[in-house]
Amino acid sequence: MKYEHDLAVIGLGPAGMAVSIMGAEMGLSVCAIEANKIGGECMNVGCIPSKALLRMGKMRAGFDKLEDYGLAPTPRPEVRSIFPRIQEHLKYINEAKTRRMFANVNLVLGEGKASFVDRHTLAVREKRITARRIFICAGTRPALPPIEGLDQVPLLTNENLFNLPSVPESMIVIGSGAIASEMAQGFARLGARVTMVMRGKGLMWRTDGDARALIEDAFERDGITLKTNRTMKRVEATGSGVRLLTEEDGAIEATHILVATGRRMDFASMKLDNAGVAHSERGIEVNPYLRTTARNIYAPGDCNGYAQFSHAAMHQGMLALINSMMPWPMKRRFKRYLVPWTVFTEPQYSWVGPSEEELNKRKVRYETVVTRHEDYGAAIAENLGKGFVKVLVSPAGRIHAAGVVGEGSGEMINEWALAIQNRIRMHKIMLLQHSFPTMAFLNKRVSEEWAMNRMKSSLIKKMCRFMFRLG
Repeated sequence: MKYEHDLAVIGLGPAGMAVSIMGAEMGLSVCAIEANKIGGECMNVGCIPSKALLRMGKMRAGFDKLEDYGLAPTPRPEVRSIFPRIQEHLKYINEAKTRRMFANVNLVLGEGKASFVDRHTLAVREKRITARRIFICAGTRPALPPIEGLDQVPLLTNENLFNLPSVPESMIVIGSGAIASEMAQGFARLGARVTMVMRGKGLMWRTDGDARALIEDAFERDGITLKTNRTMKRVEATGSGVRLLTEEDGAIEATHILVATGRRMDFASMKLDNAGVAHSERGIEVNPYLRTTARNIYAPGDCNGYAQFSHAAMHQGMLALINSMMPWPMKRRFKRYLVPWTVFTEPQYSWVGPSEEELNKRKVRYETVVTRHEDYGAAIAENLGKGFVKVLVSPAGRIHAAGVVGEGSGEMINEWALAIQNRIRMHKIMLLQHSFPTMAFLNKRVSEEWAMNRMKSSLIKKMCRFMFRLG
């Protein structure tokens, strides 16, 4: 059978962009279908606009720190035109990407959603598109918790948050994860009175306890009210906004309510059954090489439910395309690649590898090595506050996991991801010269701390004395 294209891509989020652009650069005929905007959620209503908002909030909050440096206090600048400015930047980025990066891709943009006719044929309204291989790169939607009345009030999610005309006077944030935490702090620093309400025992409560404590302290300083272990019963509209009723507090009122309680899959419009693609509410079923139950169809990114991060989606898109053209011995298992992640609060929090709880369940031997900002001259001189590098490492120096809290953690965590993925041990981190005085020098510091801990052994000390005398 002759196909119109070598490959067709459904969705132009991070995974779809990686597949489309790489495929086109390889000289393949690529058709990419996107019902909304290029960049998907990340570019338009997720990580990119949220970082702009967080940066603006950080700059405004920085005026409060001037007295810490002996400078005259300066009034906080007024907040004006934040959201229109973000939308202007997004429009420019989108148009630039469309012009340059997709010059060799046949784009079907804004014409409707794609659905399967059969394994090799897609329909977009009346249009039919055939391809030898098809890549499903669909994203996810916000999941709403089962709270009575939530669907009866004007609520915010990440999908409409950045269309606000101005910073709200007050805001209830339902949720405790990364998006809820980032947006709560960002809006608080821009002047909103923020109350976070969550079912769990704290922010990101499944993550490292030391990191969580530092972030919760920072939230308290920013004036954010945290209400944990709450049972949320009902949401009501009021004359000035919304009211959330909980069993523990009664009524909590604000002008706006933001829901950030996870993501959900929505495959109904794609008609996956027509192509024999197995799926569930947890995601599309894929094998270790990202191929679905249909031999010519792959599903990288959020839609397979493995790791819902933009960088994971991009990486999976690259692997899926490579695997689609390589013989079996050269295919790459996508779960073999670590997924580091960062929460862009202040302080930033990054982690790679299993948690301490996971290691304990697996009965893995490890020790915890920590070095702190409070012991590092550069961090003290720059008044960066509290933070740390924590590494979970075997007695022989094998690195199991690492976490970084504080300035630049999102950059520093990549060194640990590289080390764990390539089985680089702690002594090699120690022997790598790190530029000084950077925050990444703390990565070297924590490896030196691990080495000094070896010296507590009387046997190691005897060996060192013996080798010194031999030399």
